Amino acid sequence: MKYLCLPGAYGSAKNFEVQFGPLAEEFKRRGLGSFSYSQGTHEVDPPPGWEDYFGKPPLYRFLDVSHGDAFETLRRLRHVPRGLNPEDTMRQLQGATVEEDWHQEAWRHALDGVFKTIDDDPEINAIIGYSEGAMVAASAIVEERERCKREKGRERRIKFGIFIAGAPPLKFEGNKRITAQLYDEVGAVIDIPTLHIFGCDDAFLSSAVALFNVCDPRSAVMYDHGLGHIVPRDAENVSLLGTVLGNLVPKVEDQIRREAHYNKKDRSEIKGEDKIPNKKRATAAGQGQGQSLAPGGGRPGMHQRGYSHLSATSAQGNTSSDPTSGNITPAEVDFTVGKLFSMSRPFW
Repeated sequence: MKYLCLPGAYGSAKNFEVQFGPLAEEFKRRGLGSFSYSQGTHEVDPPPGWEDYFGKPPLYRFLDVSHGDAFETLRRLRHVPRGLNPEDTMRQLQGATVEEDWHQEAWRHALDGVFKTIDDDPEINAIIGYSEGAMVAASAIVEERERCKREKGRERRIKFGIFIAGAPPLKFEGNKRITAQLYDEVGAVIDIPTLHIFGCDDAFLSSAVALFNVCDPRSAVMYDHGLGHIVPRDAENVSLLGTVLGNLVPKVEDQIRREAHYNKKDRSEIKGEDKIPNKKRATAAGQGQGQSLAPGGGRPGMHQRGYSHLSATSAQGNTSSDPTSGNITPAEVDFTVGKLFSMSRPFW
């Protein structure tokens, strides 16, 4: 398989190649694929205080937020009520950020850029995204399916998705606004096999779980590396993820071959075919079957539907009633051990 790799906000193709390097080398060592790196088209400066955090400039985003507040969502997240499920958390954040500085034209431009990159390389058949890149990747999967419905003869190129610290796909709403596609509103909208990599200490854990929830439960696998909003690079997680992907890729490739056998028949004609076995489906304790794929094994994971134990709390040092006040610094958020969530590890 060949993966198109999309970095997070304030990233670049060059920096993401380094950031993803340990995983890429492990995957290549196991013969699991090759990688092509891309980036957004909007050059950006890092926020004040983060000049040395994101790597060597130039830095890019897929979305034009040049006049916005890079950390408004994090400030809002400090004050999201406790006990909300991922979908309600996302709605709270959307309701608080209706004036974000990107709209439908910018979003179409971002997706068109991804599709051009895919069209220019006929070997690409899978996608990897981190953070903002994962949101773009998820949206591209959904958009490609819709374009294939509208454009007779167009074939779907993206057969497998890997999301690292992701967020749910976006959709157009009205004439200007873009909102997240959430499971309790749209159901499962991503119908290809997916691997979801995130950490229980991620400040944006709700976003990653909300993305997991809109993927086909028969072919979505989650892996919790136990850390924060990062691409895991430590030896243990890299090795374990190599094993996880080593089990998944042959099944994905077999599914691709079976779909090719049916040529251009509608997917509904073959939906009775076996999908990727999901024997290790992540569930909440006492609900359903299976477990999450996480270091140590044997730990009950999060249920794929309606997991309601996520909780948010104010970050240390910020007691203001104004959720937009206070600076966000690398030392506060840390992104290797996210401090904006108080998880108390309810699921293991």
